[in-house]
Amino acid sequence: MSTARIAGVGMIKFTKPGQQEPYRVMASKAIKLALSDAGINYNLIQQAYASYIYGDSTCGQHALYDVGMTGIPVVNVNNNCSSGSTALYLARQAVASGTVECALAFGFEEMQPGALGSAWEDREDPFSSMLGALVKVAPETPQGPVALRMFGQAGTAYIDKYDANPNIFAKVSSKTRSHAIKNPYSLFTTALTVQDVMDSPSIFPPYLTRFMACPPTCGAAAVVVCSEAFAKKHNVNADVEIIGQSMATDLANTWDNPIDLVGAKMTAKAANDVYEQSGISPLDVDVVELHDCFTPNEVISYEGLGLCPEGGAEKFICDGDNTHGGQVVVNPSGGLMSKGHPIGATGLAQCTELVWHLRGDAGDRQVQGARVALQHNIGLGGAVVVTMYRKV
Repeated sequence: MSTARIAGVGMIKFTKPGQQEPYRVMASKAIKLALSDAGINYNLIQQAYASYIYGDSTCGQHALYDVGMTGIPVVNVNNNCSSGSTALYLARQAVASGTVECALAFGFEEMQPGALGSAWEDREDPFSSMLGALVKVAPETPQGPVALRMFGQAGTAYIDKYDANPNIFAKVSSKTRSHAIKNPYSLFTTALTVQDVMDSPSIFPPYLTRFMACPPTCGAAAVVVCSEAFAKKHNVNADVEIIGQSMATDLANTWDNPIDLVGAKMTAKAANDVYEQSGISPLDVDVVELHDCFTPNEVISYEGLGLCPEGGAEKFICDGDNTHGGQVVVNPSGGLMSKGHPIGATGLAQCTELVWHLRGDAGDRQVQGARVALQHNIGLGGAVVVTMYRKV
């Protein structure tokens, strides 16, 4: 398989639920931005992958038809919070295998305020087995919405296992917001001190507060993927390539503790696959966009991605190795915590942010000299996609 190039990216600013345009409008805007960025017409797209989780089947076609109706295959993708990166994974795979020369991945979501919930209360819950495992390994887990329970208890388990200072979660929130201030696409741009985060209302005792959780938002993003030959033929400046990508799901031993229940082991599996594919060490990565739906997951993911040793996240954070001037800049966009998390769009928005940095187009938040970027997008249930990008 050959490498695939990023021909164009586009996203709209995410909004709070109730303030959004219809998903069809948001998605078509993002797609048109990506096509314009690539400098190509829609009729050159040979396949499309549409990611979302809150919507009926064929919402992807409904959104795409506003851009064009050319008879191409359209695949609707629902893989929980990793849906956007799953669409990208499929588009990259189609191009790298030679099946097509140019594919489109786009994602969108219209969300409701408050915690995530199921739209299907009349059938078995896909999280029932995971919640059963959580109760078995951590029977003291407080009640609450499924994602909050899972990631909240993972944070508690991390503090207990490594005797870390619980303020590391607040330090991550404060760092992330300091990045978001410089991002015009971020929903929240007010600075937060560590004390601000610690003093915000508790949402999951004993450690999680409101400013450690991402908000539900609505939005869309899109990415055009092409082959090197296609780029040359159509004079596309596709100077960012995907040099490694892996998707993983839960392993037989990943339900043994709360940290692995939220994907630490499958993150490590996918990351190691990507490092082997690309020949690049985690220490050679310049910029990372990772899945910080709750700040404990950012902390856990530092270690899963190999950015620091197991149990080393506290030192990594306190030394400032997760921001400008440190080892690597993590979530320069402000992450899900500040930018928002419209589930189907999230992974593609992460890709868009990283491409801007590799091109040198990230404005005031630019990671200087960025040439290698890593993306991490995870969904409970479970699936994780890790992607490595390089400036050609």
